[in-house]
Amino acid sequence: MKRILFTVSAASALSGVLMTAVLSAQSAAQAPPQPPSTKSEGTVLKNKAPVNKEVLRVKLPKPTELDLSNGVHLIVLEDHRTPQVTFQMIIDGAGGYYDPPAMPGLATFTTSLMREGTTTKTSEQISEQLDRLAAAVSVGAGISSPFATVSGSGLTNNLDTVLSLMADVLMNPSFPQAEIDRYKTRTRAGLMQNRTQPGFLASERLNAAVFGDHPLARVAATPAALDALTREALVEFHKAHFVPDRAVLAVSGDITPEQVKQKAEAAFGAWKKSGATIAAQADPKPLDGPTISLVSRPNSVQTSLRIGTQAIQRTSPDYEALTVGNRILGGASGRLFEHLREQKGYTYGANSFFTSSRVVGPWTASTDVRSEVTDPALTDLIAEIKAMRETPVTEKELTDAKRAIVGGFALLLENPNAILNNYIDRYVYKLPADYWDTYASRIEAVTAADIQRVAQKYLAPERLQIVAVGDVAKVEPALKKLGTVQTFDADGKPVK
Repeated sequence: MKRILFTVSAASALSGVLMTAVLSAQSAAQAPPQPPSTKSEGTVLKNKAPVNKEVLRVKLPKPTELDLSNGVHLIVLEDHRTPQVTFQMIIDGAGGYYDPPAMPGLATFTTSLMREGTTTKTSEQISEQLDRLAAAVSVGAGISSPFATVSGSGLTNNLDTVLSLMADVLMNPSFPQAEIDRYKTRTRAGLMQNRTQPGFLASERLNAAVFGDHPLARVAATPAALDALTREALVEFHKAHFVPDRAVLAVSGDITPEQVKQKAEAAFGAWKKSGATIAAQADPKPLDGPTISLVSRPNSVQTSLRIGTQAIQRTSPDYEALTVGNRILGGASGRLFEHLREQKGYTYGANSFFTSSRVVGPWTASTDVRSEVTDPALTDLIAEIKAMRETPVTEKELTDAKRAIVGGFALLLENPNAILNNYIDRYVYKLPADYWDTYASRIEAVTAADIQRVAQKYLAPERLQIVAVGDVAKVEPALKKLGTVQTFDADGKPVK
C-alpha cells in the first residue's frame, strides 16, 4: 500500500539572548550595584512565538476493508517500518451493556476468565507460549460498554501462531472451576476496597443520578453478582454473545491485507455465525431536574465534588463545539484548574470531561478539596460552569484551545495504531468517509458563539446533578444552600 505522508508546522519557542553587564570593583565600592541588564543592547523582546496559522490539512493513509467468510469485518492498515503486527477484535454485543440486570459485571467476569484456560491449553501454557513468542493476547469488556475486545501483538513471522492462540482463547475458553474460585477470591477484595475510595463512591452516586437504572449507570460489578457467579453463567454468556456476526478485526503493521485475510480465515474460519440479533442500545431517560447527593464518609479530611449531566451521542453535530468548550473549562490548565488550584489553592487539580457513544454519554466536572473549603470551592465550581453559559469565551482561550486540540490530534497521527483506532470509530459510529481528514478544519471552525450555545444547552442549571463525598457535618451545610440534599451511606443506601 502506498503511504501518504503529511507534515505539520508547529510553534517553536523564541529565546532572547541575555547578557549581564559586570560592574568594576571600584564602581561597586563607590555606588550601590545596579540591576543586571535583561537584554542585549538594541534587542526588542516581543514575547511572541512564530505560529503557523494555516489550518492543519491531512490526507490520512486509508485502510483496506474487507470481510471474512463468517462475516467478520476486516480493517487493515499497512505499516512496514517494523516487523510487528498489532490487532484487536471488537465484538459488538459482548460488553457489560448486555449484562443481565441481576448480574452486573458478567461480561467483565467472562472476559477476565477467558484467558485462564481453553479446551486445549491451561492458563500457564498460554502465558508461557506468549512469553516465548514475545507476544500478547488480552481480553476485556467495559462495565457499561456494548463491546468486548480481544487484542494483542506479535512479530510478523510469528503471527500465525499468535492468531491461533487468540482464536483458541476467543472460541474455546473452558472456564475451569479452580480458576473461577481464584478469580472470585482476588476480585472480591478489590470490590470491597472500592467502597473505601471517595472517588469510586462519587462516580457511583453521580452515575446513578445522571443515568438512573440505565446500563450506563454501572461503574463496577457488585459483590453479590460475584458471589452468584457460576461456570454455567459464564459458558452461557460466552456462547450467546461471543459470535462473529457483528465483530470487527482491526490490524496494523507489517502485513498486507491479502495476508491478513488468509491468516484470519485460517484462525477464525471455524467461528460460525449465530444469526442471532441483539437489542439496540437505547438512550437513558431524560433528566427531570437537578439533584444534590451527599455520600457520608465520617472523619474524611477532604471532599470529593462532582457535577455531572447527560451530554451527547458520538454522532452529534455539537461534538466539536463541546470538545473545544470542555477544553477551555476543564482541560489542561483550563478555567477550573486555574481558578480552583492556581488562584485559590483549594485542590491539587480540577477538570471536566465528557464521553460519547451510540447513546447519550456523561459530562462531568471533578475536583477533590480540603473539607474546610468545601463551600467556597463548590461555589466557585458552579460559578465557572455558569460563566460558560452566560459569557462568550475570550479570543485567546478559543485560539489556544483549538490549537491544543489540533496539535494533539496531529501528534497522535504519528502512531499507526492511533490512526487505526480512528478508523474503528468511523466504522462503529458510521461516520463520514472523510471524517478524520476534515477533523482539524471542523475544530478550527468552532466559534465562541458555538461554545456558549452548547454550554447553555447541556450545562443548564436544571440539568446539573451535584454529588459530594465527605464528612456530613463539614459538607452538608454547603450543599443545603443549594437545595434539598439526599444523603447516602458508603454502600449506596439512602440515609433517613
